[in-house]
Amino acid sequence: MRKDLILHLSALSVLLLLELLGIFSDYHQGNFARILVLAAYGVGYNILFGYTGLLSLGHALFFSAGLYASGLSVYHLDYDIGQSIILAIGISAFISSLIGFLALRTIGVSFMIVTLMFSQIAYLSILYFGSITRGDEGFVIQQSSRIFFSLDLSNPTIRYYSALLIFSLCIFINLWIAKSSFGRVLVAIRENSDRALMLGYNVQSYKLLSIIISGTISGFAGACYGILFGYVGASFATVSYSIFPLLWVLIGGAGTVLGPLVGAIFMFYLIDYASDITDAYMIIVGVSLLIVTLFARRGLLGELRYRFFKWIP
Repeated sequence: MRKDLILHLSALSVLLLLELLGIFSDYHQGNFARILVLAAYGVGYNILFGYTGLLSLGHALFFSAGLYASGLSVYHLDYDIGQSIILAIGISAFISSLIGFLALRTIGVSFMIVTLMFSQIAYLSILYFGSITRGDEGFVIQQSSRIFFSLDLSNPTIRYYSALLIFSLCIFINLWIAKSSFGRVLVAIRENSDRALMLGYNVQSYKLLSIIISGTISGFAGACYGILFGYVGASFATVSYSIFPLLWVLIGGAGTVLGPLVGAIFMFYLIDYASDITDAYMIIVGVSLLIVTLFARRGLLGELRYRFFKWIP
């Protein structure tokens, strides 16, 4: 069996055993369920930034598109969970196709600004149509609507296993992309898009496909987040939720499959523990991020790959 496959199966097995053996307290069980779904969102971002080299500041658009597509369809249209997630995937794919087509008319800093602008349009639209979306207040998805194949997704244990399944699906998609010829072309575009173009690859088509895959995975994660945790709100469409996946990927290691998970765990517990120490916890967070940036410029997992384990995808 391939070493990279063993690594990822081992990581997932550890996450499974932590729950099966009852090692998690209720607090950490809930935290990790949230982290796993958000790390799945980070996986989507990593495909665009880590592998293709496109820096987006508007990925909250895709996450919130999936979140609201599933949440509103359950809340207003009485869709079941399966229908709402399929709808969310379809809408996320459509929106990412449209945004990708428009945003790829720009490059560099202009691409970042355009994606940020589209994300802000989505956020303001959520607020403007408050009679439907409930605006800043958001809305709760009732427990009775969060039943999937007789499984109550509001149950903490079932929610954790569901989050682990969602994350597992996303990283295996990422692993498949990383090992495929498609993934190698994306890396070639990241390293030198002019050379990839000279070799005969349609760089724009590959970038567009990368945006579609990235946006669809991010939308899927958003849909699952709303269903598992029962809340849909405009805060998930703010700039912060575009910056978070960038931080997770940078800290964990851009272009590494498990990087978003490592980064999400690090950031979540850094903020959690720092806020217990002082109200000015962002100072501790900022200094910690500065140290990581200075001494692990490729991210935590990225440095391990660079220095010791070249085979880590």
